[in-house]
Amino acid sequence: MNTPECVWNANAALGEGPLWSIRENALYWVDILGHRLHRYSLSEGQRTWQFDEEVSAIAERAEVPGLVMTRRHGFAYFNPATEEMMQLAQAETGMPANRFNDGKCDRMGRFWAGTMDFAGKKPTGSLYRLDPDLRCTRMDSDYIVTNGPAWSADYKTMYHNDSVNGRVFAFDFDLERGELSNKRLFLQFSQEEGSPDGMTTDSKGGLWIAHWGASKVTRHAPDGKVTRTIMLPCSQVTSCAFGGPTLTTMFITTAADGLSPQQLEREPLAGGLFALDLDIAGVPANQFRG
Repeated sequence: MNTPECVWNANAALGEGPLWSIRENALYWVDILGHRLHRYSLSEGQRTWQFDEEVSAIAERAEVPGLVMTRRHGFAYFNPATEEMMQLAQAETGMPANRFNDGKCDRMGRFWAGTMDFAGKKPTGSLYRLDPDLRCTRMDSDYIVTNGPAWSADYKTMYHNDSVNGRVFAFDFDLERGELSNKRLFLQFSQEEGSPDGMTTDSKGGLWIAHWGASKVTRHAPDGKVTRTIMLPCSQVTSCAFGGPTLTTMFITTAADGLSPQQLEREPLAGGLFALDLDIAGVPANQFRG
């Protein structure tokens, strides 16, 4: 595939959170607003789980089968095989206008996830760290919409997005302690570039960012320079992740939310899952050690 191919036209309202499972040889992804978890496998086909509220960020558990995920206001364990759900730390039960959005695990097995104002107007979102012992700590705040995070190849830098304001922040990252410092602006998106949404890193340290509203994914060198651009037939590009047997297939999620009937007519694949074979590999997704 030299151009992205739609491998699942799921019509997701808000496709997000792609996660490649090496042990299952399958891709998990979500439709946040549709309250759905999807699983895409070449050998086993497609499967979907329906929930009673939003599910956004997901990661595999390291020691036992199943996933850790963010729901509307907190974290939960979910086992797709048994469909058992166990509620964990609830970070923002007193903030009904907020919900969780994006998240990932670091190399030490901590789950980082951010929240957002559901209406996308107020800076009520925060970034949280869920430790393997299930303690939840707020690490940063004053976001309207959070997205990410992602880490540099040497794990000395963590990136996190302030999407509404078009900003990609960089932090000094203490891998052993899970601490952040020296918050600074890494990239500022122009209005024409859309908003920085979900992102991932490759084995050479490149940072890949989905552009909400701009129909593309870009790869950035450590100095921020764009080194590659992937164009898609959908404007609302939400996230990306490497997968496949050699981790050289990029999976890209999109959304139909916010598009007018006329735009949806022009973008019949909006909300679909796309795949593209690349000449560079990603890195395995980190697992949650709790």
